[in-house]
Amino acid sequence: MLFRSSAAICGAAVALAISVTVARSEISAVHSSAVVDAASGDAIVGAASMYNPFRPGWREGGPDTASGERYDPSVWAAAIKTSLRQKFGGVQYGARPKYALVEAVGKKVIVKINDVGPLTPGRIIDLNERTMRHFDPSLQLGVINDVTVRPLSGDDWIPGPVDGLLAADS
Repeated sequence: MLFRSSAAICGAAVALAISVTVARSEISAVHSSAVVDAASGDAIVGAASMYNPFRPGWREGGPDTASGERYDPSVWAAAIKTSLRQKFGGVQYGARPKYALVEAVGKKVIVKINDVGPLTPGRIIDLNERTMRHFDPSLQLGVINDVTVRPLSGDDWIPGPVDGLLAADS
């Protein structure tokens, strides 16, 4: 009797794990094609660098971003060049963050644009630490050239890497 109960529980756990894996792969496939369809406006090409406002003396949690959120190095986020603010829907205090598809070095990621800033000339976007590590795991490059940034329409995106895009989708 005890063996049957354990076997049934084990079987249910395996079935649940399989269904979660299948659901994730289906979501990923839909997510990939939806990203391509939602990329709105002209692509902006330039350089990206990393920003991190943590310095001795700053409050724990970092300063507020232009959207009013706290800077968080562990999320998929970025600051867009101030002159591109309107192209990305305004990025304003208290407003919902905007999203963009960032492509570089053969990788693609959706980032939340929750900050703006006067960036170094030639740079179009400053990536937070997590996002920069996606493109440059060692953080040795400092600047990534030939980065393409496309605004995404809508505000229901889940930031993070985009896998499974076909070469024709690029």
